[in-house]
Amino acid sequence: MPRRELELLAPARDADIGIEAVNHGADAVYIGGPAFGARDKAGNDLADLERLVKHAHRYGARIFLTLNTILRDDELEPAQRLVRDAWNIGIDALIVQDMGLLELDLPPIQLHASTQTDIRTPEKARFLQDAGFSQMVLARELTLPQILGIAAQVDHATLEFFVHGALCVAYSGQCFISHAHTGRSANRGNCSQECRLPYTVTDGAGRIVAHDKHVLSLKDNDQSANLAALVDAGIRSFKIEGRYKDMGTVKNVTAHYRQLLDAVLEQRPELARASSGRCRYTFTPDPARSFNRGATDYFVQGRQQDIGAFDTPKHAGLPLGQVTRVAADHFELEIDDAVDALHNGDALTWVDLQGELQGVPVNVATPRGGRLWRVAPNAEMAALKDLRRGTAISRNRDMAWERLLSRKSAERRIAVDLMWSITADGLALDAIDEDGHHARAEVALAREPARDATKAQESLREASARLGATIFEARSVTLPGQAPFVPAALANGLRREAIESLESARAAAFERLPRAQPAQPPARYPEDTLSYLANVYNSRAAAFYAKHGVRLIDAAYESHEELGEVSLMITRHCVRYSLSLCPKQAKGVVGVQGTVRAEPLTLQHGNDRLTLRFDCKACEMHVVGRMRRNVLREAAKEAAAAPIQFYRTRPAAQRA
Repeated sequence: MPRRELELLAPARDADIGIEAVNHGADAVYIGGPAFGARDKAGNDLADLERLVKHAHRYGARIFLTLNTILRDDELEPAQRLVRDAWNIGIDALIVQDMGLLELDLPPIQLHASTQTDIRTPEKARFLQDAGFSQMVLARELTLPQILGIAAQVDHATLEFFVHGALCVAYSGQCFISHAHTGRSANRGNCSQECRLPYTVTDGAGRIVAHDKHVLSLKDNDQSANLAALVDAGIRSFKIEGRYKDMGTVKNVTAHYRQLLDAVLEQRPELARASSGRCRYTFTPDPARSFNRGATDYFVQGRQQDIGAFDTPKHAGLPLGQVTRVAADHFELEIDDAVDALHNGDALTWVDLQGELQGVPVNVATPRGGRLWRVAPNAEMAALKDLRRGTAISRNRDMAWERLLSRKSAERRIAVDLMWSITADGLALDAIDEDGHHARAEVALAREPARDATKAQESLREASARLGATIFEARSVTLPGQAPFVPAALANGLRREAIESLESARAAAFERLPRAQPAQPPARYPEDTLSYLANVYNSRAAAFYAKHGVRLIDAAYESHEELGEVSLMITRHCVRYSLSLCPKQAKGVVGVQGTVRAEPLTLQHGNDRLTLRFDCKACEMHVVGRMRRNVLREAAKEAAAAPIQFYRTRPAAQRA
């Protein structure tokens, strides 16, 4: 049975961004620690994490630590120490990929299965639940019926799904191109993003199918229109991608999905929010104004052709207008009716005659009357390739928008009911928040009747409303029928005492998330053989799978045992389908049916050559290649310079 609470899970590159994610409506934040996160340039020290934890817990929000890389044997002990430190500062859960962690002596912290564990089937999801995971991030490639099928098999773990942000073209955890070409492993948090490069595509006869196109680069995920359907399918945690994103983007996208989820909750009284408080914003959230490569809901509603960002992996921005005149040191443009103004520092883009995105910052923008603007660019006019009269212009940086989001842009308040009453000795104030937490403050007071009863009541009402420096706001105020004279200082002091006691009551009632216990006897893994695709990089991970019935366990690709041609990427994205070269698309087309075959294609970028092979039965594409020799040489140097240990394939009988 899915849980009642809907959780909005936001990313954070650092603690300050995490705090703003909470302020803008996140029920939980995921963030990297000092090491072992899948974004190696988004680490944070424990002191900053503790600061974030304390802020989030005031609202009942949670902090999840990403420890989601595969680990060598020599890294297990440092990882274990990090988990203990994370537990001690109040981290609520770990997001993990490496099953070796489950074989360590860890504190009772809740475990979440990372998207890197590649959860695409009900059997895999059920196994991870039975192995001790309380929450799991499903593969982005799933359709609604597939999610529903998984939900039917997972009876107590929470299902999580990415609803916004960049899309990895490969099944998560199933991409090794970065390591093969650069030595930088995506499974170790250091992806070189080979998928965003331009490639020339040729067929078996050497004919060019696409020239210098970013055929492995996808548009960005946007499930704004599918939230209710995802709820119906069993999703309860809605995850925003972006641990490298800037603060303005996190504010904007978090606020957008907060509003959408609140609208869902208004229609579903049987569901609830996963944390406390309501948000008010100084801006209108709009994800299109933040970095994006265009939007797709990917496979949620079934396979679609237009999911690629083949022309550019960059952010083109929103339409702005068109060029009306080009001069020696400036150009003029007419802005669209939907645009209010240009600003110094804005960044403009356009597409050149070769289809490449060009751009330039605005040095000085001068209104010329009506919708016309003169633009002095921050570059020589001669350097602005193919900028001419009639060129359509977009804006991918709006300085007014950035300034708006650089300031305080949200306020999150917990509703509280305040009830004043007369006691035998004086006056009392009861405070009950939206979650039912209760605090009471009393003061001795001589019963001196007020000269003006109406004014006395109004003074108490004003004292009740002064909650600006707190996390609360008064939802209702109940006043005594015959209010005595109460000095303002005394009323304010009583309010402060009641509110401080209420926050203490909330902190005392806060409960840590429970750690799920693995099933006994250990659940059997759905397969008894694991290839390099399982990412087993340490002996503890191998022991985990052996305990769960796996008989043959190959080492991870990073162990450098797979030196020939192998699948460096497995993806549901199909270049043939996107280029209208799929045999299924030709069915029923007169003169075309039977002439299109799923033969391999070749990708070329510089000296790198990859083969695309198509598994039409599974409707998947394999990107096949081999490891560069220089990567092997550099790995050998690294091993010689420092003692490292990792798992190597050997018979299961020797693994006990």
